[in-house]
Amino acid sequence: MLTFMVCLFVILLVISTPIAIIMLAVTGATLFFYLGIPLQALVQQLFNGMDNFILLAIPFFILAGNIMAQGSISRKLVNVMQLVVGRVPGGMAISSVLACVFFAAISGSSPATVIAIGSIMIPALIKHGHDEDFSIGLLTSAGSMGILIPPSIPMVLYALVMNVSVGKMFMAGFMPGLLIGGLLIVYSVILSKKHGWGAGRTYAKGERWAILLDASWGCAMPVLVLGGIYSGVFTPTEAAAVSVIYALLVEFFIYKDMDLKKFNKILRDSVILSSALLFIIACAMTFIWLLTRETIPQIAADFLTTHIQNKYVFLFIINIFLLLIGCVMDIVSAIIVISPILLIALEKFDIDLIHYGIIMIVNIELGFLTFPFGLNLFVAMGITGKSLTQIGRAVMPFLALLIVGLMMVTYIPTISLWLPSVL
Repeated sequence: MLTFMVCLFVILLVISTPIAIIMLAVTGATLFFYLGIPLQALVQQLFNGMDNFILLAIPFFILAGNIMAQGSISRKLVNVMQLVVGRVPGGMAISSVLACVFFAAISGSSPATVIAIGSIMIPALIKHGHDEDFSIGLLTSAGSMGILIPPSIPMVLYALVMNVSVGKMFMAGFMPGLLIGGLLIVYSVILSKKHGWGAGRTYAKGERWAILLDASWGCAMPVLVLGGIYSGVFTPTEAAAVSVIYALLVEFFIYKDMDLKKFNKILRDSVILSSALLFIIACAMTFIWLLTRETIPQIAADFLTTHIQNKYVFLFIINIFLLLIGCVMDIVSAIIVISPILLIALEKFDIDLIHYGIIMIVNIELGFLTFPFGLNLFVAMGITGKSLTQIGRAVMPFLALLIVGLMMVTYIPTISLWLPSVL
């Protein structure tokens, strides 16, 4: 049966079948032909896979991210970051990374971060003399931190599948996110000094206060959302709904950069994306139900622990495996399918599930920048008009930096676990 499942999965993958349909087809065929279970069970499991309150956070975070990406909040955040660090060497590049970090903390979405900040800062960097490939590569890579800096949609999914605390996952993402952001900043400063790329503009004293005051509403959002979660005022799902309401109030009534026509388009785009993601989740949860029913995770754990005795070797191999998975599978399917399969092996090697979750999220972050499913590559292609090949070439140096960050997160668990342990 396992051979049949693997062969059918690979065949459908090779002929470019959507991953959700692959998982649904493999599950249905195995149930019907091998196990003799009526296909009504498949329908029931599809429903059961969606029957979880925490999944409501996903469409809300998507909608909030789209509102901010197409409104004024992102532009005002960029203005603040340029005000803070724009005059130092490499200041424009630094402000680009910081803007991505801050926007990630209020959107929870990597593509939304690239669209919102990249569409503003890529042309600005090029205009101020920065190399085109550097500008594209920096913003495409920095935007990937949208899933590592909380709140994060992939973290919500991981917490659901692995039965860990969403709040702890969010806290665990802060330090790795700042680490990777720091690596990008250091690299940007070195290149800026080497090539003499200019800093940003200077600001008059009155102008500085005006910029800070203008952006204060957008800057307050992560405090409201994350502060509300960690203080216990509301759950992550409720926080997602609050983020939508807050973003709408700010864009409609304070910045006045939103009208019903624009909101209607944002709502339509968010519904389409949310529907696609939730369908993938339903199919993936059904696939996992079948794997668990047939003890596939136990078989995988026995194989791994038989052939690998060293915890650190296991982590290295898992990283290679996850990097490869990120090249051929979308992030939702990767989290929902791969995580439970490795659960028993992780427990046998005594690897903290929060730590492993961050390792997986960083690997997925790399997946955003690799062919053929690197979503950020296609987003960058859309906002720059450049070819996929040029975008891929531009992100290569930054991909190497992210791999360095991945190794540090993997082998120094304190980076991920310190903050959850003290709060």
